[in-house]
Amino acid sequence: MRAKTYRMSTLVVKIGGSTLGAHDTTLEDIVALQRQGNPPVVVHGGGALITQWLELHHIPTQFVRGLRVTDADGLQVVTAVLAGLVNKELVATLQTLGGKAIGLSGVDGGLIQGRALDPQLGYVGEVTGINLEPLQAVVSQGYVPVISSIALNTSAAGDPLLLNCNADTVAGELAAALGAKQLAFLTDVPGILNGTGQVVHALTPSQAEELLQSGTASGGMIPKLEACLRAREAGAMCYIVDGREPHALLSVLEAGIAGTRVW
Repeated sequence: MRAKTYRMSTLVVKIGGSTLGAHDTTLEDIVALQRQGNPPVVVHGGGALITQWLELHHIPTQFVRGLRVTDADGLQVVTAVLAGLVNKELVATLQTLGGKAIGLSGVDGGLIQGRALDPQLGYVGEVTGINLEPLQAVVSQGYVPVISSIALNTSAAGDPLLLNCNADTVAGELAAALGAKQLAFLTDVPGILNGTGQVVHALTPSQAEELLQSGTASGGMIPKLEACLRAREAGAMCYIVDGREPHALLSVLEAGIAGTRVW
């Protein structure tokens, strides 16, 4: 019997820690996609759990334009929670559901390379490069790569060696580097809201830019929309959907009608 071959994924899925719980079906959907021969590249967050662990260590939480300010102590907590606890729990759950998954951080194989973004943000990184070789190795063997957004600092200073990159930003950069056809964000809201609080079901890039410039998009929606714009430049259709809805991922990929579509 001929071994099944896998192409590089044309789908990137970003899942947020706020949507993962006892009733979440996103991981089931990911296993279903893998069984169909189209294993997605998965990027995950973990913001709520990071905040809890920062509180345990008496480290304050502060956000600027949706990005978590990260000092030296905070970087250790973020790395431990994202690349450790959250990543391995996701991989374990996918395996338990019958999938095949391997957990990676952006540091592994130099997958995500970055440099410090802004002094006021501390050790928050901007993505300067993507090395697809680790993903090719994982996907070619039929595994779903599950990626935490800790990046390798490749700047001239290179201190510290690790950087905390926003997971939405990483998902957008990976989608662009892969030439993905689709990028889906599973979040805890119905989609992008306009100034009157109504879900906007479709946005052009110029309309998305307007929401950013006007301040209508705020907080964690800023990096999501910016990531959509980055991926859209490379040709990806982008979706922001409510991951709390049953089988939201499969529904949006099959019908494309839920949440917000950036096209």
